[in-house]
Amino acid sequence: MGALWAFCLCGLVTMIGCAIILAGGSDFLLLQVGLGPIFGPHAGGFLAGVIASSYASGLRGNHPGGAGAGKDILSPLIGSSWDVLVVGGLASMAGVLLVPLLGKIPVVREADGLGLSIVTVTFVSRFIFQKEGCFGKSPTRQKYGLLGTGNYCISWISWMAPLPRLIVLGFGVGGLAGGVAKFSVAALAPLVSSGAISEAAAGTVPIIFCWGLSAVMLTTLQLGQGSIQKVPVTHCMAVVGALGFLYTNSLVGGALSGVLGALTQELSARLFYNHGSDHLDPPAAGIALGVFILNILFKPQWLNASTWLN
Repeated sequence: MGALWAFCLCGLVTMIGCAIILAGGSDFLLLQVGLGPIFGPHAGGFLAGVIASSYASGLRGNHPGGAGAGKDILSPLIGSSWDVLVVGGLASMAGVLLVPLLGKIPVVREADGLGLSIVTVTFVSRFIFQKEGCFGKSPTRQKYGLLGTGNYCISWISWMAPLPRLIVLGFGVGGLAGGVAKFSVAALAPLVSSGAISEAAAGTVPIIFCWGLSAVMLTTLQLGQGSIQKVPVTHCMAVVGALGFLYTNSLVGGALSGVLGALTQELSARLFYNHGSDHLDPPAAGIALGVFILNILFKPQWLNASTWLN
């Protein structure tokens, strides 16, 4: 169905899963389907389509978007060939299996596991299918520089790339995600105390709810054209903003963390996406890096910055 449409559905399933937990129900839909091996973003809910697209364009030559369409994650691939679908399925399995392995590596495990799994599998596929390294090999890298965009002409999501726009957007989305996290924590606490829901579910919903909302927003990007298509891509800002609130217990802390998410996302786009021939997902890389920074800053075994705030 194409990676982006799969991701929109993943976000919808995740939001419904959050609602079920907030009502005191099972965490199966959220933890095993929306964020788990069944249809998580590191599985069939996004990564499978990304890798299948890279394979179809770079090695098989039958991407429906034509030659050089490795970055096209909107087009369904059902019309390509059976092996494209199999490669997507194998990539999905790799993404799922990699998460617990990354979680065992010291320091590395402080990054978001799902985001890091997506990035790692995509780097490997880029090397195999596109014959490129992490930073791509496009001539634009020589023309504009590694971090240059040619006045946004090669930017990923160019309509939100200018720095002032990014900062305002990150601040707003981070504050929103922090607010949702604040009130969902309060709503979930009595459900945990009564044994109605698990601690894992209660710890996940505040972080992921606005991530799911941001994913659903991308249906406009998937289905729209021209100016209608120009929606912001905010799920990185939402996750990092919500986590920042949980660490600081401050909506300002959540908003500033949303700005961090916006900046890590754009940095990832400039490093890994703009000059490449396939889709290396900037939000996934931005989430992995943003979560890593916050964990190093605030976890007691690292810098324990929450004591500074006190």
